[in-house]
Amino acid sequence: MYYEVIPTKLFRADSDGILTYGSEISLKPGQIVEIPLGRSKCVGIIKSRTKKPAFPVKPIIRVIYDTPVPPHIISAITWLSQYYLCPLPQCASLFLPQGVEKSRRKVQKTLPKPIFDPKTAKISLNPAQKQALETLQSLSKPTKLLHGVTGSGKTNIYLKTALDAFKRQKSTILLVPEIALTSQLVQIFERTFPGLVITLHSRQTEATRHQIWENILTSDHPLIIIGPRSALLTPVKDLGAIIVDEAHESSYFQENPPKYSALRLASFIAQNLKISCIFGSATPLVSDYYLAEQNHSVVTIKEKAKTTAITPVFHVIDLKNKLQFTKNRYFSNDLLNSIKTNLENHHQTLIFHNRRGSAPLTICKNCGWQALCPNCYLPLSLHTDSYQLICHVCGYSTPVPHSCPDCRGADIIHKGFGTKLLEHELTKLFPEAKIARFDADNRKNEGLDALYQEVKSGDFDIIIGTQTIAKGLDLPLLATVGVVQADSGLALPDFTSEERVFQLLTQVIGRVGRGHIDIAEVFLQTYQPDHPVINSAIQADYAQFYQHLLKTRHKAHFPPFSYLAKISVTYKSEATVVKHINSLHQILQKTQKVTISNPTPAFHEYSNSGHTWQLILKSTSRAALLSALKSLPKSSGVHITIDPPTLL
Repeated sequence: MYYEVIPTKLFRADSDGILTYGSEISLKPGQIVEIPLGRSKCVGIIKSRTKKPAFPVKPIIRVIYDTPVPPHIISAITWLSQYYLCPLPQCASLFLPQGVEKSRRKVQKTLPKPIFDPKTAKISLNPAQKQALETLQSLSKPTKLLHGVTGSGKTNIYLKTALDAFKRQKSTILLVPEIALTSQLVQIFERTFPGLVITLHSRQTEATRHQIWENILTSDHPLIIIGPRSALLTPVKDLGAIIVDEAHESSYFQENPPKYSALRLASFIAQNLKISCIFGSATPLVSDYYLAEQNHSVVTIKEKAKTTAITPVFHVIDLKNKLQFTKNRYFSNDLLNSIKTNLENHHQTLIFHNRRGSAPLTICKNCGWQALCPNCYLPLSLHTDSYQLICHVCGYSTPVPHSCPDCRGADIIHKGFGTKLLEHELTKLFPEAKIARFDADNRKNEGLDALYQEVKSGDFDIIIGTQTIAKGLDLPLLATVGVVQADSGLALPDFTSEERVFQLLTQVIGRVGRGHIDIAEVFLQTYQPDHPVINSAIQADYAQFYQHLLKTRHKAHFPPFSYLAKISVTYKSEATVVKHINSLHQILQKTQKVTISNPTPAFHEYSNSGHTWQLILKSTSRAALLSALKSLPKSSGVHITIDPPTLL
């Protein structure tokens, strides 16, 4: 007998990625096997049985798992390869855990069948949630967009969707941006579905992830799988629903090859299995909203779940008005007064600033020398706690110089500010306050879940952080949100910069007024108080923002009005980069129905990999775009991203 096998290692660039092997035993599509590949061996997935080929074939070495992966996994591998122009073996490797071929000591061979009665899960829905669920269930398209304002109770709809699937003996996959930031959601599901919830996260070891994968593969009862985009790749049998929480998050796009969007993959799997896929978000991606609107698949919840929820009082502070900053250069007088009042009333304040560290610029006042990363040529950020200059791109660090390396002058100054500096300033202003900082610098050392529980219980008075704290945290004692510089992301040269700022502002504003206490204030400090993005966020008016951005995108031919591809060329020598990218540009000029930008340096032009330049391709036809990309010669220095979530 002969079988077509998809190997998990790339063996030849010009191949379709499928190899033929022989076997003396009968095998099923989806079975995981070990195969010879050249002089080595690798893992493969049986695709299908085939006729005896006209050429000699090697035998399959062994069967790793008798239980085959579900058929939708094979379909997803093939679709990914075609949709994103990725080699089939590269796509196949996504769906198998690292070390799948290893024999491990089994701590627990199979999952015990939980004692769970769906009748005991009383998931109450308010009228708005009930109406939204009924509408979702009535829509004919598999992928539906649940647009619910922050605090509208989308979680209850997720629970009911999973419960309905369980009653049909079907499993549910719930995608979350990051487990560490969604512990509340996981806890709610574990309480509702005891013994059925399996979570995946980046802190799990290779052996643990392998064991979990095996348990899912061999399970004989429905499960609830919760995790980041990798949860979508698990071999869940009888899948009944896919839910993507916070569907606007950038973490759902994989930046490493094979580059793909988990949202697009989720949509494909749902369509393939004829099941529901729900994208939930208070701030949906404009492209997703537009597509769902065209398909009449948008369901909106405008009311907050709690009747005690209140609308915050907004204070827009113009950063150009120096009279507002007589007490401190970073915090307005009104914001400082609010913090003081909160301390007296045992309420909490959240300070948001999307830049970590103490200062982003270190320069010599005498000659103008600037501290740059030797790998990336980007400004190093000062971290005063360790008194180090750190690159936030590659992680390079060096002590702060006592004198200028160029002129030997001692007048080294630091400009700008980050969360560490804000923490230092607030400690001086309010020495009696207990302060917690949430950002990428302290998350690795302190358990974020533990820190969150302390904040929630009221152990801290002031919380400072970057986008980490803008997502989903429910703090009962929070009375005030202060955004130190609301327009800081608007200057980035990217078509998604306004969308990102709107999302962050909406999310962080949504932390207050959730009905726990009867006070909610928001202070937005900005150089652009009349900017349409900031006004839309204040008014919680997604429709206004959506129309504003649609006009901008339409004029510039950006998604949803065109398909995008980014071609990045990286080599050690800048001359080599320019030569290669000009050559690609000339080849692409011959293609039809595709607009090609001029070669330009990338936003992060230099890294330890070398110099990077890029080309941006736009087309109203995805087929034309893919055809243009297929015409390019293969090269190790050329990297293609289809549907890039950002051009930076």
